Amino acid sequence: MDVYKLLILQFIAHFLSDFLFQSQKCFDEKETDGFKSKYLYKHTAVTFIFSAFLSFQFTFILFSLIISGLHFLLDGIKKYVLNKEIVKKYLFFIDQIFHLSVILFVVMLYDKFYDCSFIIEIPELKYLFYILAYILILKPTNILIREIFKFFEIKLDNLDTEKDELPNAGKLIGITERILTLTLIILGQYAAIGFIMAAKSILRFKETQTQKAEYVLIGTMLSFGIAIITGIFVENLITKL
Repeated sequence: MDVYKLLILQFIAHFLSDFLFQSQKCFDEKETDGFKSKYLYKHTAVTFIFSAFLSFQFTFILFSLIISGLHFLLDGIKKYVLNKEIVKKYLFFIDQIFHLSVILFVVMLYDKFYDCSFIIEIPELKYLFYILAYILILKPTNILIREIFKFFEIKLDNLDTEKDELPNAGKLIGITERILTLTLIILGQYAAIGFIMAAKSILRFKETQTQKAEYVLIGTMLSFGIAIITGIFVENLITKL
């Protein structure tokens, strides 16, 4: 069971370092400059720190170096594949699959040579799943929705913020609704999710631009859908523990 705790902790470390603690400027410069980007080296250091710290094991430090080293290589070579349109379309998804696969492989490799012996008391596995779920529905989901829009080539002709709109308010609203949705699923209050969706629909009812209304509707459905799927998936996993 401890190896599963270690795996979830490493997934948490990945999503913290690759999303919540990585700025858009860092992400953009890594893609344009590749191995020449100073942000790539800073990001690799952050990846190592999170991986090593959240392992809560001194013997995992070498394996954290392997994870961060492979992360460095994967991020560095992205510059050389971005000019291929067919690869660019799938790059985000391929990138995340590679990173998560590396973590899975390294943790399984570690388990073959060492026994998991945490230096502190680690919470039950179900609580680690909850922490991971809440992290996933924050910035990672914002970026996932953006990449889905890119994948299906969904965009507005004019994305400028209107005079009566708050900049970045949409992101905060999305995060808030996902936190509420996930919390309600964990509490088993499924009916209340409908009230949240209805409340947002009423607020958006005044939208008169068809193109923007469709854009917002797709984003809302994706936002709620990801939160609901995440919640149900985690709850099903926990019941099988």
